[in-house]
Amino acid sequence: MNKSPGVVLQRLLEESCLLSSSESIDALLLKNILESNYGLSGNFERWGSEKGHTFSLKADANEYLVKVSPSDEPQPVTALQIAAMRYLDDTAHALPIQRITSTLDHRDSVPIDLGDGTCRTLSVFWFVEGLLWEQLDANVEQLTKAGDVLGRVNVALRSFRHPAAGRSLVYDIRHFLDWAGLVEYAPDPKHRLLAQRVFNLFEEVVLPRLPSLEMQVIHGDYAPNNVVVDPHSDGFVKTILDFGDTVHSAVIFDPANTVAHLIGRSQDHPWQDAVAFVAGYEQSRPINNSELPLLPVSALARLTMLALIRYWKAECTPAQSEELLASAEYYWGNLERAMAVPVDSVIARFRC
Repeated sequence: MNKSPGVVLQRLLEESCLLSSSESIDALLLKNILESNYGLSGNFERWGSEKGHTFSLKADANEYLVKVSPSDEPQPVTALQIAAMRYLDDTAHALPIQRITSTLDHRDSVPIDLGDGTCRTLSVFWFVEGLLWEQLDANVEQLTKAGDVLGRVNVALRSFRHPAAGRSLVYDIRHFLDWAGLVEYAPDPKHRLLAQRVFNLFEEVVLPRLPSLEMQVIHGDYAPNNVVVDPHSDGFVKTILDFGDTVHSAVIFDPANTVAHLIGRSQDHPWQDAVAFVAGYEQSRPINNSELPLLPVSALARLTMLALIRYWKAECTPAQSEELLASAEYYWGNLERAMAVPVDSVIARFRC
């Protein structure tokens, strides 16, 4: 194709470590670090990961997740993610956050010097059994509970500060207009037109309000593939995973990130699941009345991002192109159904 995402987006992709290589980590080195720093030894299994490396580790009767940061992720950014999880564990322990396993000398992570001028960070987490939220069709009550948990997370993070939180993150909805260069990657003119409609909506509705929006550190990717659930428990949400997109941004974008995954999945009621989720979110973290109209447009923007990034990834990783392009088609279908409902009508349902 020989297309370019544009200078600004290219920089954002680089700063978000989505261009880093996935060079393997020496298994013996990993084994030695875990034994000497954590007193852990056992069987490893490599898991898929968008960036960096993730392994499961079975040691005696326990199971852990071992994460190694990308080679080009700045240490302060990795530290931000771990610090946010530690902060929530310490100040809001009742929240279902993935728990960090400390080293023998009570550190939350270990630096890995690879001897080639690069340094990565290794961290270990307790593994939690359960289903991913995306693996089941959650009902209204469960969606409401999931929304309530994110609201509680946002409340808990209000006072969290970190020097790396102001980083530039490509998935931060604030940068949506910089994604325009990816529209030409979409081969279907109908999809390109759909994306352009969302860009226009965002520019008209959200962009003028950006400077005045309430800001704080947010999770950034409370998506159905990052939440472990138990459909038979009262709380529903068992564990929130992956703080890799933690960033200081507009609070309204956090529920919008989730809503993007919930809209358009049915022709008859494209926003029904989103309304249930937002109702739960507002139980613990009411949305500013003046900011609520931005929620559906921000969600449409995030959904457009989810579709567009698949084409770019398909070019970068041809071996996965078939799966990525099928995923893009799924998101375009959801976007088309969601946009068939007037935004004013969606806002009215959220207000109710």
